[in-house]
Amino acid sequence: MKHTRLQSVIFAAAMLAATSLSASADSWKVKDAAGKTIEIADTSKIVTIGGAVTEIVYALGFGDRVVAVDITSMYPASVKSLPSIGYMRALSPEGVLALAPTLVLAIEGSGPPDAVEVLSRASVPFALVPEGFDEQSVLKKVRFIAQALGVPEKGEAMAKQIAEDFAALNAMRAKISKRRSAVFVLAVGNGSPTVAGEHTAAEGIFHLAGVDNAIKGINGYKPATPEATLAAQPEAVITMLERNHGLEAEVMFALPAFVGTPAARDKRLISVPSYYLSFGPRTAHAANKLATQIYPELSLPQLPPRPWTAAEPAAAR
Repeated sequence: MKHTRLQSVIFAAAMLAATSLSASADSWKVKDAAGKTIEIADTSKIVTIGGAVTEIVYALGFGDRVVAVDITSMYPASVKSLPSIGYMRALSPEGVLALAPTLVLAIEGSGPPDAVEVLSRASVPFALVPEGFDEQSVLKKVRFIAQALGVPEKGEAMAKQIAEDFAALNAMRAKISKRRSAVFVLAVGNGSPTVAGEHTAAEGIFHLAGVDNAIKGINGYKPATPEATLAAQPEAVITMLERNHGLEAEVMFALPAFVGTPAARDKRLISVPSYYLSFGPRTAHAANKLATQIYPELSLPQLPPRPWTAAEPAAAR
């Protein structure tokens, strides 16, 4: 019976993994977001899936070992020159394994499920990084990835600095006496916006920035009726910069969903980069910047720069 091309790729990956394991007696184990115990022995060729995962791997000094990324990975800028494995929710196991990686780190929620199942059964270590949209989730990602890379002490040092940033952010948020509400618009189709409800990354970054989510009673990202958004009376509208809606404030606030809202009155339309929703190492700084945009009159202090907030993180060893 002939092997399929995918089976051949998996077999080749297994042989590569076996060679790597035989060449080194050192290995370590991590328990990933799926509850599986993953044994890792070689971090020389890493595939990262998820913007936050890629940022953390680079921040920990392993950027020169990354051989491919997904399209949500856009920072640091050098990742744009790497091979792309496509969208994190539409993975091709064949495409990933053809790169002969020694480790695959993927954010929880990557898919489709059957692709994740194939990758998890391959001999190449495949670890799902825990996802979440709050301060503790960011720290958990950093620590998990550092453990997966075999440098837990670097992860603790990085987590300590990020925790300090969140502490400063919390102190800044305490200065906001009257919170404003906002709505995050993921897309606009036929004049109807798709908005972020509860249990979303958008709501998470709003909370960190001291902003209330104007949309209540909706889970996830869903289309909203003009009546629902008008009733919410948002004081700001937030959109994704990379999606390039092409809608200026005058156009956005002429939509039936936003006419007559405080956001339209003040023309408060803010476009943010996608990393604001990835909950990676720059999250505290993202929330800080969003707060200064929502509350410009408060002159809120900025957080100090970190190596991973620079244009290109240094390759620490």
